[in-house]
Amino acid sequence: MTGEIFRDAWGIPHLRADGARELARVQGRVTALDRAWQLEVERHRAQGTSASFLGAEALPWDRFVRRARLDDTARRCFAELERRDPETAAWVRAYVDGVNEGLAEGARRTPEFARTGLAPGRWEPWTPLGVWLGIHILFAGFPAKLWREQVVRHLGADAVGLFATDGPGTSGSNGWLVSGERTVTGHAIIAGDPHRFIEEPGVYQQIHLSCPEFDVIGLAVPGVPGIAHFGHTGTVAWAITNAMADYQDLYRERLRRTGAGVEALGPDGVWRRAARHTEVVEVAGEEPVEIEVIETERGPVIIGGPEGLPGGLAEVDEAGVEEVGVEEVGVEEAGADEAGVPAAGVQEGLAASQERFSTRLPDAPDTPQAPHAPALPDAPDTPEAPHAPDLAGLSDPPPPPLAIALRYPPRVTGDLGFGALLPLLRARRVADVDRALDLWAEPVNVVQAADTEGGLLHRVAGTVPVRSAANRTRLVPAWVPGHDWHGRHETPRGGLTDGIAAMANQRGLAAPLGVEFAPPHRADRITALLGEKDHWSAADMPAIHMDTRLASAAPLLDRLNALDALSPEADRVRRTLVAWDRRMDADSEAAAVYAAVRGAVVRRLAAHPAFAALAVPPAYPEVLLPWLALLPRVGFALEHLLRAEELYGIDRAGIVRAAVEEVAGSGAAPEAASRGPRRTWGDSHRLAPWRALPGPSYDEPGLAGDHDCVLCTSAVPGLSDLSARGPAARYVWDLADREASRWVVPLGACGIPGSPHHRDQLPLWTRGDLVPVVTDFTRLEKESDV
Repeated sequence: MTGEIFRDAWGIPHLRADGARELARVQGRVTALDRAWQLEVERHRAQGTSASFLGAEALPWDRFVRRARLDDTARRCFAELERRDPETAAWVRAYVDGVNEGLAEGARRTPEFARTGLAPGRWEPWTPLGVWLGIHILFAGFPAKLWREQVVRHLGADAVGLFATDGPGTSGSNGWLVSGERTVTGHAIIAGDPHRFIEEPGVYQQIHLSCPEFDVIGLAVPGVPGIAHFGHTGTVAWAITNAMADYQDLYRERLRRTGAGVEALGPDGVWRRAARHTEVVEVAGEEPVEIEVIETERGPVIIGGPEGLPGGLAEVDEAGVEEVGVEEVGVEEAGADEAGVPAAGVQEGLAASQERFSTRLPDAPDTPQAPHAPALPDAPDTPEAPHAPDLAGLSDPPPPPLAIALRYPPRVTGDLGFGALLPLLRARRVADVDRALDLWAEPVNVVQAADTEGGLLHRVAGTVPVRSAANRTRLVPAWVPGHDWHGRHETPRGGLTDGIAAMANQRGLAAPLGVEFAPPHRADRITALLGEKDHWSAADMPAIHMDTRLASAAPLLDRLNALDALSPEADRVRRTLVAWDRRMDADSEAAAVYAAVRGAVVRRLAAHPAFAALAVPPAYPEVLLPWLALLPRVGFALEHLLRAEELYGIDRAGIVRAAVEEVAGSGAAPEAASRGPRRTWGDSHRLAPWRALPGPSYDEPGLAGDHDCVLCTSAVPGLSDLSARGPAARYVWDLADREASRWVVPLGACGIPGSPHHRDQLPLWTRGDLVPVVTDFTRLEKESDV
């Protein structure tokens, strides 16, 4: 069998082969040729070996990956895939064969290998599963439970709803389905944009896969075969957003060392042997680091250990924690008040992608870094060593050392959902997509699909375990009964209203499965825009992608409008913002003034003594600290904090007044034009893509949009206006004519610096234009036979 590689005008690979397995090999090969550096970075990150060539800055991630046992989980899941679905396992192997064929040549083309001295390694059959797991392990935002624990400890349970937003890099994804009754062609349109860290190379790869069984265009994840998230087969199309589901748990463990190893106290009062071994992490330019890896029956210990946290920090008093549920920590009540205050911010957080990267932005050096199979035994290599209960003195001071274990579905079930990938490619109708998604595991997504016969689908896909409400919100004690997992939740399904459905991580279809959701602003705005006319075309969709109205500005503007007795300069600031159209356009001076006032308010609130106890987080692993950083928490929860009836006696009017006066005297105010050129939002709100290896330096564009706009280009209010997160792709899937579909990525199709297609889509992405989808091979240029 043979395969062929074609390219379109944008360098996007179009692949053709005699069968699905051969096509997977070609997909792996072309990805290695175009993105060798990205593939090897992802492989090393999945293994916990990235510090060996990226240096000490990558060590926190490697330490987390080793302790969480991601590589071992990927191996376990592939073994289960081979047992349950040998066809898909062979297809994954073929992709890996193609990667290994192309890596050496791809590395020769890519300068980062020479800069670091890294030699391309060998991919194993389970490596794609490890890459998928590494990208998404933080997607469900389990570190938010650590934040809630801190808030309850220092401010009480009622305060959780005030800060109900997840992480300093929060963002979301947009998607909307317009049925044929609301389009000019009579066929459905699906459009949207996934929001992740903007990476260089990008997290999504535009690709066309064709063989006698199927012909699919879509956005692939480099390192993973097929097209998982966004695809169009010609007769059916699908797209996803993060469901904001909670499907990972944190358990406080009680551990003790014995002559034979480490033991953990179970809910039956029995101490049992925990799996334990040590691993060595190589660090470029430094001495190797030894890591102790411990796994209890709940899961791998990712924080602390038998001796607690560094410095000997013990856990806080856990009395009654197991009784605290969703309602009691105030998250559900934060849903929306009579004025429409949104429930919670987005849990997509630092997960996704990556939800794994540092939140360090340029010029912000002080920001902490982050960079359905039968259940398997939790720790199959762990021999039981039961002992009589030994609880004496556990409630006496000092409290026991802190150890926290992570329980996540693929570690328990051995299933990462790869069984869905081939059926998705083979799908011809919505019913086929629906059946394929029954095999999906994680991340948990809301999915929309439509076909050429009028079929429509709106559902959740993925594994969410059934367990107590306490598990969903905070840490639970491993030694107390009642926190086991019992099966999985049923799949929520929904429909359309007036022929449309908008998904933007809001509380809605997936509400029974989650705790915190995105504010409704993006979803409400998309719905309102789609209601402005009766019939839509694919060409109309970029106007929705690029909408910049910021509904979440209302609470701050309301407080500004109520101010009096300001200085003349500050009053000009106030009047400018009261008259502002609330659009975060790149060329808007008023948007820049609003962002400056917002940042000053955030910094002053975060510095208030009422929140002092939250300003210094525990000595948790560095990769988890962004979820506990106070300043970003205040920034993303600002509308809740400003609208709350009472806020610990804080004089919020005084804080807003002081912020306006600060901006009025800083040169950011409207009258500052006499002292130099006026600043616009795009002057400071510039793209800041993540690179595994710093450089080369580019003059990145100024951006429109903001965190709660449909054009969701996230900065970190109070810290930096730079945007590290945003639309990692945009797509419009037309079911009337696939070649009327459109797509774009932030940079380009090729990951090689200096390539003509490395950053050629950036100008289009910045201004909201899209690239035509081409599927006719006679209109493509053939590159090679492989």
